[in-house]
Amino acid sequence: MARRGTMHQYQPGGFTKRLREIDMFFQGTDPVHQTMRRTARRLERAGIPYAILGGMALNAHGYRRTTGDVDFLLTQEGLEEFRKRFVGKNYVPVEGRPRRFTDKANGITIDILVCGRFPGTGKPGPIRFPDPAAVSEMIDKYAVVNLPTLIQLKLAARRHRDFGDVVELIRVHDLDESFLPQLHSAVRQDFIESLEEKRREDEYEAR
Repeated sequence: MARRGTMHQYQPGGFTKRLREIDMFFQGTDPVHQTMRRTARRLERAGIPYAILGGMALNAHGYRRTTGDVDFLLTQEGLEEFRKRFVGKNYVPVEGRPRRFTDKANGITIDILVCGRFPGTGKPGPIRFPDPAAVSEMIDKYAVVNLPTLIQLKLAARRHRDFGDVVELIRVHDLDESFLPQLHSAVRQDFIESLEEKRREDEYEAR
């Protein structure tokens, strides 16, 4: 009897389907990319400042990994305008999650992260989500949070997978201690620990 959560491993064609989905993702033709581009264009046309966060921002900054949703950083006013213009028409709200929506075109989830709120659990801390207009840069025609902001928010979230993402960003960009002044003092030690983890992994691979 298969263990719970592993049934997909035994479904005929499941592995091939997943490989096809991964290939589409890295070609940028999958539903997640479609939702990201479609939503970014709508925000731009509406004059709503935004910055892409999360897994799609990781890809934009060179760390290639798949993700199943899209995160957008907006101001509170931007969120209200997003709801007014697009929710109901283009997106469906997710019950119990006031800043999560589903793209009606393909079912992909969008999470809106709001300037002034706190990353991770949402409990007050030294780092808040910043104004998207102040921390975005254009990458492949879309506004994406810059690298220091992405790393800082990942570290502030304090989740294992976010620390892992930071390790990979350090590797991709060949970062070292000279990057520390670009980060809030509250996460500098976490960055150092991520840097040390990257170096330990490199030493292991070199054996």
